Amino acid sequence: MSEGQGQVVYSKPQLSRARLAVAVIFCVHGSVAGSFATRVPWIQDHADVSAGMLGLALAFPAIGASVAMPLAGWVSHRFGARAALRGLLALWTLALTLPSLAPNLVTLCAALFVYGATSGMADVAMNALGIEVETRMEKSIMSGLHGMWSAGALLGSAGGTVAAHLGSDARVHHALAAAVLTVAGLVACQGVLDLRSAPEEEAPPRFTLPPKSALLIGAVGFCAVFAEGASLDWSAVYLKDVLDSSAGLAAACTTGFTLTMAIARFAGDKVVDRFGAVRTVRVSGAFAALGGLLVVTAPNAALAMTGFALMGLGIAVVVPLAFAAAGRSGPNPSQAIAGVATITYTSSLIAPSAIGTLADATSLVTSFGLVTVLACGLMVFAGVLRTAGRTPAQASAPQTAPVDRKG
Repeated sequence: MSEGQGQVVYSKPQLSRARLAVAVIFCVHGSVAGSFATRVPWIQDHADVSAGMLGLALAFPAIGASVAMPLAGWVSHRFGARAALRGLLALWTLALTLPSLAPNLVTLCAALFVYGATSGMADVAMNALGIEVETRMEKSIMSGLHGMWSAGALLGSAGGTVAAHLGSDARVHHALAAAVLTVAGLVACQGVLDLRSAPEEEAPPRFTLPPKSALLIGAVGFCAVFAEGASLDWSAVYLKDVLDSSAGLAAACTTGFTLTMAIARFAGDKVVDRFGAVRTVRVSGAFAALGGLLVVTAPNAALAMTGFALMGLGIAVVVPLAFAAAGRSGPNPSQAIAGVATITYTSSLIAPSAIGTLADATSLVTSFGLVTVLACGLMVFAGVLRTAGRTPAQASAPQTAPVDRKG
């Protein structure tokens, strides 16, 4: 390993190892989310809350994440990227145990706030490290990393489904899952790049508003995540209520949408490397808009399912590219990443309720007309992701370039 232009130069084997380590971390992060989601009914019964109160409680993860994510840059500056990720990821995996312990609404809201806060900080830290590896490898890897998150979510969901089928106590299930995932995360963190801020670099503020660049990039992510949240939560309802499909076919539509997104993310890096971020998102937006158009005009379930699949294909790579662009948009990448993450978390929070509210006032078809319009926004505003195509030398200014410390 040698120094070059203010930035440590890593060998290909070192970068490959770091890429694998970050991929495992994304998988671990997704597994926590999947493990939690499948046991929400058990948690609701244990805390003895109504559906309405549960809906209120489930807003707290996004609130916690939005409050805490700006702290991630300061933590990484203070302790170094590897140590920060190790600690934040462990807090997140261990926080999985908290919601199932809550005996009432107040404690459930508090537990979910902590759960969301640790999730958001770990999310920012692992995306920042993924972008550092991508910059040094000089090829796209972020789409594949987010594909690993999707794979982890599927694994966690599968484990949770088995546990629920067996009637196991979620407190026991989540304690065991947290133990396994914490160990896996700590082992994986040993392989990530040990980046530290230069001694003369000023520490970022603990809390700050996101830069303007993050707001523009985040707007693109907002459109994609809104379409994702709407499709995940409402696609089955759409097929059942609008097209009078069976419950099994409606559920298969949601599963198909999820699998389409995961597959597209794993294939996305090669597409981005060949065509660039801006062109990829513009074409992706066209697929998503076409999918939305098929959904709102579909006379039968088959055409609607095709539309949802096209939508999944179209939005799959947008959020990874938004994080990549944010990480290269200015001198404080963690702040920009936190800003984009906050916007996308907010989108995921409001999308399901916004679709439901509009559907109550008009119809589900109209609601997905709104989703189609937002998908068109991907084509219009894709140009703000142009920073994702910059070279490593352009992306890292000497005064903010991280240095390596053996530790």
